[in-house]
Formats: sequence, structure tokens, C-alpha cells
Amino acid sequence: MEVQIVQEQDPPIMVQFMGYLSTVRGKSPKTIREYYLDLRMFFRFIKKLRGAVPASAEFDEISVSDVDLELIKTITLADVYEFMNYLTNVRQNGPAARARKVSSLRTFFKYLTVRTHMLEKNPIEELETPKQKKSLPKYLTLEQSKALLQQPEGKNKERDFCMLTLFLNCGIRLSELCGINIGDIRSDNTLKVTGKGNKERIVYLNDACLDALAAYIKVRPRTGLKDRNALFISRQHKRISPPMVQHIVKQYLSEIGLDTYSTHKLRHTAATLMYQYGHVDVRVLQEILGHENLGTTEIYTHLSNRQMREAAESNPLAEVKAKTEFDPEIENASEEDASLPV
Repeated sequence: MEVQIVQEQDPPIMVQFMGYLSTVRGKSPKTIREYYLDLRMFFRFIKKLRGAVPASAEFDEISVSDVDLELIKTITLADVYEFMNYLTNVRQNGPAARARKVSSLRTFFKYLTVRTHMLEKNPIEELETPKQKKSLPKYLTLEQSKALLQQPEGKNKERDFCMLTLFLNCGIRLSELCGINIGDIRSDNTLKVTGKGNKERIVYLNDACLDALAAYIKVRPRTGLKDRNALFISRQHKRISPPMVQHIVKQYLSEIGLDTYSTHKLRHTAATLMYQYGHVDVRVLQEILGHENLGTTEIYTHLSNRQMREAAESNPLAEVKAKTEFDPEIENASEEDASLPV
């Protein structure tokens, strides 16, 4: 996805920040565009708050081309909280959307203070992140996962089965799967994948993955390829695109009655199955999934109903029943207790 920033219409300070995100931070074009849209909305709000545009001006048409360091120096923490109120009450943004905008603003102001020293003091250093409801990730059960793997058929059966197998066994992201090159499959039965921020990591391939890759490579097109390096090839002989993979996976999921599930749920499934059935340590799981923070991985350590039931049944007191017969010792003890002062 292109960032689509028109430099003639965007303030130089924003253009420079986008360049920093791309060249120094190694952010993806999609992530950079999200930062761009968040900052543009924020600056539009600030201009309206300052009365720098007519009251009748359409918010989404406010130009930010004149935003400069002098205007940014006037921004206070109170302004940002006003922006949060606007997002909640006018834009109807939920906690997750507001949290993302807080993250964008934090990164921008840190760039201005710590990285470039354009500002002496960070005005939003104490800005709090909106609290988000932590919900457990949705995932396929073991039985559903097996059923999904039985769905591929037809001309692209080997390719589709291989993609599903890598998703469910390796827990790779959609972008990571589409970015795999033939040369990334290594002779030591590992796979090199490139994750967020162009960070590379090594994924170990089990027998199921190796068999699926071998079967697909046998039938993978060899002539007329637009990208000879790409592992997964589309019908147009191009590198398969994320939207195409999403469409394929969605189709197979609907065939087993999981219409509301998405490609990312397969990553959740791989992580959950590895933790529940493989007893994988959470730090190992962090490395497998390529998570930067351990906290992101810990959400997969939730216990299934089966595990909670087994834990309850393993309690050494699980077999102790209430005594129903007359017990002289208990009866005598009760009589003695009755004579004790209360």
C-alpha cells in the first residue's frame, strides 16, 4: 500500500517525520499511512480549536499545509485531552482507535524532542492511554483445524493446503506468508520470515510443513512468472497478494461453518494449540510469533475449559464427600463444643 502523501500539500515537519518512520524505524507503508492520517486529523482539530479556520469549514477538508513548529509549540496536554473528547463524542471512536492515535502522537512528539531536539519539552509526556477491554483471541479448536485442512481441492489444492498448513503450524502473519521467497526455505528445515518493521526471524518447519511444501513445490509454476522469487504464486503468475489469501482462507473457513473468522484467527489458533497441547513456554512462543513485547504473547496463555476442568478434578480434595452416617467422634466433639463459651 502506498503512503500517498503529497508533499506540496503536507507540512514539511510531517513529511520529515514520515521519512523518519520509513528509513530509521523501518515501518511498513500501511503503518506509516496510519500515522499520517492520525496526525492530519489531530492538526485539523487543533486548527479548528484555535479558530484558525471558519466555523463553517468542513472538518475533513481543512488543510494542514501551514502547520509548522510554531503552532506545534503551542500544543498542550489539555489540547490533546480535548482531542480525545472529540474522538469519543463526535467521531465515535472506541478505546482501541483512540489508543492508536495516542500512540501516533506519542511517537511524533518523542521524535520532536528526543530524536531531533526541535522541542525542548514534550507536552504530552504524561498523556494516558485509553483503557481497552482485554478480550481473549478467537481461535479454531483442534477438530476445526483438522477439518479446515481437509477443504482444499481442485487445481490449487497443493498451494492452498500448504498455505493453511504454514498458518496453523507456524503462526505466521498474512504479510509474512505472502512475502516468503523460495530462497527463504533453508536446508536445515527452517524458514526465514520477515515480520513487522522488517525484522527477520527463523521459523522451524515440522514434518507437516515440510511435506506440504514439497508437494506444492512440485506443482508450482516455473514459467511465465512475474516474480521468480515468490513462493506462493497466483493464477496471474504473480506473487500472491494478501487480499487473495484472505479470500481463499475465508472461503475454506465458510465451508466448515466459520464465516465470521479471518486469516488472522489462524495465527491465534497456532499460538493457542502450541500452548495448550505442546506446553510451550510463553517466552518460546514469543520468539515463534515474533512479538516484540511479552505482554502481547501472554494473552495466549489463557486456559481452555478442558484445562480448567482437569485442574479442578486433579484437586486432592475432589473425591471427599460429605459424611452422612452417624460418627461417634463427630457427635462427641459437637457435645463438647456446645459446652465451650462463645
